[in-house]
Parts: sequence; C-alpha cells; structure tokens
Amino acid sequence: MTADLNDAGRLTIGGCDVVSLAEMYGTPLYVYDEHTIREMCRAFVGGFGTEYPNSHIAYSSKAFSSPALAKILEEEHVGMDVVTGGELAIARAAEFPAPEINFHGNNKGRAELEEALDYGIGLITVDSMYEIDLLDEVAHNKGITQPVLLRVSPSIDGHTHLLTATGVLDQKFGFPIETGQAEEAIKHALGKSNLDVLGVHFHLGSPLFEIEPYTEAIPYVLELVAKMREHGLNQRVFSPGGGFAIGYVSDTPPPEISEYASAISASVREACDRFGLDEPRLILEPGRAIIGRAGVAVYTVGGTKDIPGVRKYVSVDGGMGDNIRPALYGAGYSVVKANSPAEAPTGDVTIAGKYCESGDLLVKDAPMPDLAPGDVVAIASSGAYNLSMASNYNMSLRPAVVLVKDGEAKLIRRRETYDDLLASSVM
Repeated sequence: MTADLNDAGRLTIGGCDVVSLAEMYGTPLYVYDEHTIREMCRAFVGGFGTEYPNSHIAYSSKAFSSPALAKILEEEHVGMDVVTGGELAIARAAEFPAPEINFHGNNKGRAELEEALDYGIGLITVDSMYEIDLLDEVAHNKGITQPVLLRVSPSIDGHTHLLTATGVLDQKFGFPIETGQAEEAIKHALGKSNLDVLGVHFHLGSPLFEIEPYTEAIPYVLELVAKMREHGLNQRVFSPGGGFAIGYVSDTPPPEISEYASAISASVREACDRFGLDEPRLILEPGRAIIGRAGVAVYTVGGTKDIPGVRKYVSVDGGMGDNIRPALYGAGYSVVKANSPAEAPTGDVTIAGKYCESGDLLVKDAPMPDLAPGDVVAIASSGAYNLSMASNYNMSLRPAVVLVKDGEAKLIRRRETYDDLLASSVM
C-alpha cells in the first residue's frame, strides 16, 4: 500500500490526500490503490511462475469486482473466477477475454450457464450431479463441448472461521472424497458427450494462515485423480483453489506469497511423481490476497458515547452496510485518524457504525487520538469482501469507490442515490 503522510501531516494513498478525497467524494468512501493491486498481481504471477512455470493465476471476483479492476487484471495477465451471472456481466462489460474466465458456484442456473457458453467461457467448475446433467444438456443444445473441472471436498480443515471453511466434510461445496461421491461424480461426468473433464478443483476456505492444509490436501486429491485414470480421466488441469491470507492486524502475519508458491508447487510435483501423473496446468485463485490490502474504507466521525469504566464508542457514517465482516465473522481491522495519523493515542475507542444493530461495530478497542465530529478515519485492508457483501440495510446508500495512482483519483463506482433505491420498486 502506497500510504504516506503529506506536508500537512495527513494520510495519503497513491499520492492522494485521503481527507481531500472524503471532501470531494463524500463518505463512506472506498479508496483502492492501483499500485498495490498491480504489485500483488505480479507477486502471484511471478511467485508461482518461478516455482511452477505451467501455472495460471485467476483472480477470485467475489472479493471485489468492477470493470476497472477487470481491465487491470487483463493487463497483468491474471484471469478471473466468477460465481454468478452478475460477476460474469462485469467481466463482459470490461470485454475480459472469455477463455481466461472460470465459472464457479454450487448452484448455477440454466440461464447463467447459457450466458457463460454464449460468451465462450474457458472453464466451468461443476459442483453437483444436477449441474453435470444440466451443463451437458445446455452444451449439447449449443453444439459445443465444454471444458470442466469437478469440485471435490478433501474433508480437511483449513483452520479458518467456521463460516468460511470450505474443505471440511460437512459443508455445501464439492463432492466428498471420503464418501465415494467424488468418484461417482467423476465417472458420471466422464460419460457425458458434451463435457471435457480436464481435472479437479478443491478449496479449503479463507483466509488460511497456514500452509500445511494445502500440502495435506494436494496428495490426497491427486491420489483420487490417479485412481480415476482407469475410468478415463486424463488430468490436464489441477486447482487447489485460493484462500491465501493477508494481515488485517499486526499480530496475525500471513505466510509470504513465495512460501505458499514453493510449498504448493513442491507438493503437486511430489504427488504427481508418486502417483505416476503428468504435471498438470496449475490454477491458483487468490482474491483477498490481491485486493484486500489495496483498499481502504474512509468514514466521517459523528457522535461519541463514553461509558466510564466500560467502553468509548465513536460513531461513523458507515458500518455493517458496507462492511458486514466484523458482525458476521468477528473480523479485526486497524484504523487511523486520517487527519493526523502520527498523533499519539489518548485511549481506546470502538468504532461503531450507524446501523440499527448493536453488533454494528467496525473496530473494537483500538488505541486512537481524540476524535471529534467531522474528523476522518481510515480502516486499512478493506479491499476484500466489504463492498462485494454490501447491502442497502436500513435503506442506506452503498458508497462510492475511487482508484488512486500517482496523485490522481478516478471514480470507478458512483455513490448510490435514493433514485437507485426506488428504481426497482413498483407502486
């Protein structure tokens, strides 16, 4: 993140004064640093490319999606994963290359699959017997053979939050290996004349602060691939997903990208050698790790409630409507006073949102200087899953988004208006 202090002692990002951005665009405001986005794309492409040359990075769009971001990804030779027709529409609006798009999701509809095939999407990851049949039918009707991966579940705990653990047995994603359902699904898909089964995909959850879950799951899944050769599976692609962590707070540092790359690449090679498999194309799917640190949420301070001996609450003009993660997952963040980041703390405060929920707390018990109405605060590492999970709760307006680089700010998403709220209402 290109964060700094200017001569006025105020926070700058990408050479832009954050307080001035708040005055210009209003708050809540999300500021994305283009330099950081590109830096992280290059770190993944370079890190995995060095360790495993036949690798491909596909950005997980669910973390944050916009046509402007899609353009950057294309320039940095990073593909896109989408999970809905809406995310596909974002990619199409940016004229993102269809062969570089992978369509995920556990319950894609017929219309979404038809849109994907009409666009010429490169890869679809199927997640149920129903979807295998449906996609084969849609592909048959269009006279094409669609490349697919099958999502399998290795029943391995990635040691993350219960609500984002996607590799354990008892969750909605993937064909479980231990029950034999993955084998049956692969056999079923191989029997479809309009599906080309390139391999398998798994995902352990997010964020994963440990490397061991990957290196435990990879040989287990590739053993299944080797077993399925006798049924006609010719693996050409293998995807161990994403889930790569970022440091939201200082006491939870994640592994370096190079560490993930080295361990995952070595594990794939060792397993392929052990089971007599050709080394496949390796697809990695970082989302949070590319966009998370690049985004900052900016708010204006309102009132304060100080309960002696208990807690001091400072309310801001956003909250769970634009960042549900603290309420949903207990996610932690770091916050600074954008007017004067170097100012010494005078005590702990809890940054509270404006929504009608007592759990609408963005940052708990953070050491901060005195805050007064009109001050601007910035919450770091807000680039992933804040806006993509945002809502109009309490009929609030979703915030504007700007992209900053070299002292210039570009509006890439305008703030919603009341007219936007009313546009879908029928009276």
